[in-house]
Amino acid sequence: MSNSFILRDRDRGHDLIRSDGTRSSYIAGHPDGFVTRASSFNFHDYQAGRPGFGPIRVFGDEVFHGAGCGYNMHPHHNFVICAFVLQGELTHLNTAGAGVVDQLRQGDYYVFSAGSGGKHSELSVSPEDMNAIYIWLMPNQLYRPPAYHRAHFDYRRRRDCIEQLVGDGDGALPVPQDIRVSRLVTDAGKSFPYRLRSTAHGVYVFVLEGSVKLNGTELGRRDSSGIWDVEQVELTATADATDVMIVETLMIDDDKIKKWETEQAHH
Repeated sequence: MSNSFILRDRDRGHDLIRSDGTRSSYIAGHPDGFVTRASSFNFHDYQAGRPGFGPIRVFGDEVFHGAGCGYNMHPHHNFVICAFVLQGELTHLNTAGAGVVDQLRQGDYYVFSAGSGGKHSELSVSPEDMNAIYIWLMPNQLYRPPAYHRAHFDYRRRRDCIEQLVGDGDGALPVPQDIRVSRLVTDAGKSFPYRLRSTAHGVYVFVLEGSVKLNGTELGRRDSSGIWDVEQVELTATADATDVMIVETLMIDDDKIKKWETEQAHH
């Protein structure tokens, strides 16, 4: 018997963080700048009323408003952070390897494995709003060497197929976890089966734009659903220019997650 949940856009955690100086060690930008964040799961400040999904602790839909807004340099370790830019330009500085200064625009995405320890800063330098999806996940091994990879998804050329962006697929960015992040851009009336690696895996489907039926359940813009203990799911677009993120991962026992969160509480 399958297990599932539905998370509507209105039921996500919605937060507004102002760049007014009260959190200047973390939030960058002029006094009129601010970050809006909609969260699918619970993790520290990311709150949505749902636990994580497998090793995923954060699925954040964030917008940086105002020139220079974003996050000042801050540390991570034993986390993998992925960002998928939907709008605007993201300037990303990180300390992996010899250090990287990267500029990402619509369709660009990165995987930053902080591993044994790394720092990064994420800023929207221009006045245009920057919108990105952030996914944080636990690695399958602690204290790996930090690593950074980036790529581009061309939604105009890669339509009508489920394109793997992160994981072990051809051309996908590597990630130290049993997880695959894919994207589907298509039009109304087109259906696509997605077969999971095993019934021990689950799939989290998030609608960026448009609408889909997932196993017969209608999901609108920014709605999402998690399903596990199934062999396959069926996605049918019900609007033109529908854009969907599909995240498949090995499910993890809740007790193991709680133990890991306790150990990583200050990191």
